[in-house]
Amino acid sequence: MTKRKDYISWDEYFMGIAVLSSMRSKDPNTQVGACIVSEEKKIVGVGYNGFPRGCSDDELPWAREGEWLETKYPYVCHAELNAILNSSITSLKGATLYVALFPCNECAKAIIQTGISKVVYLSDKYHDSDQSKASRTMLESAGVKLEKLQTDRKELVLKF
Repeated sequence: MTKRKDYISWDEYFMGIAVLSSMRSKDPNTQVGACIVSEEKKIVGVGYNGFPRGCSDDELPWAREGEWLETKYPYVCHAELNAILNSSITSLKGATLYVALFPCNECAKAIIQTGISKVVYLSDKYHDSDQSKASRTMLESAGVKLEKLQTDRKELVLKF
């Protein structure tokens, strides 16, 4: 008997964890998850986009448009920041961040400051936005490797 051949790659596995984490987000429009992995391929942090701990997701707004304070933007913590804040180790130097959506400029700052050396992303749908351009500029300037997930898989299925 030989080993099975249809197992998932490390990149698919860790991105799968990021996507699974995104399913915890209560945002009605955009669900993003992130997974931080050490150089030893150990998961050391996960997160998803949502309000800070203790802030009611029933009382704060989820709107995308309107007066700034009436939208989600001043309140939501992005998946990358939550994964960093939820990290189980003190140093993320050399770690890889797997994230469903290319990081914004604010998350790029946190990624750089923590020493994460590589970002693997699934979607880059805001590629031409000023936030993404600033993010890419900072990440590249700091030497953070950027990589779009390469896979032929269209889905990973979980069954209970």
